[in-house]
Amino acid sequence: MKFLDQAKIYIKSGNGGNGCISFRREKYIEFGGPNGGDGGRGGNVWALCVDNLNTLIDFRFQQHYKAGNGQHGMGSDCTGANGEDKQILVPPGTQILDEDNDTVLADLTKPGDKVLLAKGGNGGFGNARFKSSTNQAPRNANPGEPGIESTLWLRLKLIADAGLVGLPNAGKSTFLASVSAAKPKIADYPFTTLHPNLGVVKAGDMDFVLADIPGLIEGAHEGAGIGDRFLGHIERCEIILHLIDANSEDLEKDYNIIRGELEAYGTELAEKEELIAISKCDSITEEIAEERAAELSNLLGKEVITLSAVSGYNLERTLLRLGSTIRENRKRAKEAKKEKVSWRP
Repeated sequence: MKFLDQAKIYIKSGNGGNGCISFRREKYIEFGGPNGGDGGRGGNVWALCVDNLNTLIDFRFQQHYKAGNGQHGMGSDCTGANGEDKQILVPPGTQILDEDNDTVLADLTKPGDKVLLAKGGNGGFGNARFKSSTNQAPRNANPGEPGIESTLWLRLKLIADAGLVGLPNAGKSTFLASVSAAKPKIADYPFTTLHPNLGVVKAGDMDFVLADIPGLIEGAHEGAGIGDRFLGHIERCEIILHLIDANSEDLEKDYNIIRGELEAYGTELAEKEELIAISKCDSITEEIAEERAAELSNLLGKEVITLSAVSGYNLERTLLRLGSTIRENRKRAKEAKKEKVSWRP
């Protein structure tokens, strides 16, 4: 299945049915009077979040979504049938944006979330509605209201607890494949990973979702390489695991390149909790790896760990660190949510 995280769609709610102009004409009924029914309501367009989707690939093949029109009113005070609603199914983490691709209209994060995108037009009144003591034979009815049509953007931001960032060939895909059942493409050339990959990781007594974000290079926020469009997938992460290749000539420079891109992207990505790790330590001796980690830690003023996804060195320790941070953040979020609940007698 191809990965698609952005799509443009056109939606239109149903038109309301026209009201009917009709008069009752039956044998032995001398004064029948008006009996035109109202038109039916047009169908609504909804977006529904479901848990069996993980990409927007379906919207590559269908971009137009139209709800049903309401039926016209009929004689004998018969109201027209309402138009059929249209549901657009999206995966968890989908944001719905206006045509400017900037204004967020809705954010569907969990299965079952539902939002009304376009309301159907109301049906018009039939002539029976206009009957009065001074107008006993009205010959007018209202037309149905037209539906709403608009162009929207869908943007998917993966629901992950932790995200992997780093330069191309920093070992992110190898790390994900080693700690989960995910099978990302792995090769010895840059930009092997062309779309984000997800994997479920078990760390001690807890499970969490880890996202592998395609490699960034200097100038990614200006479109260099594959750009920074995939950074949106780690906006919801609790912690970022920043991998740096142990064979790099300048570890500090590699670190600062990625940090610069995170800061240029905005949306508080650079403020997220970060765990720095030197990867591919199986390619050098343990003494050299620890020495380089200590040197980088002194330069950055932050803790730096060493690991190897191939040999498994320090993998368990890294996962436990990620898991404990995620657990603490979940606990804080839960407590904050309780505090927001207003007091009731």
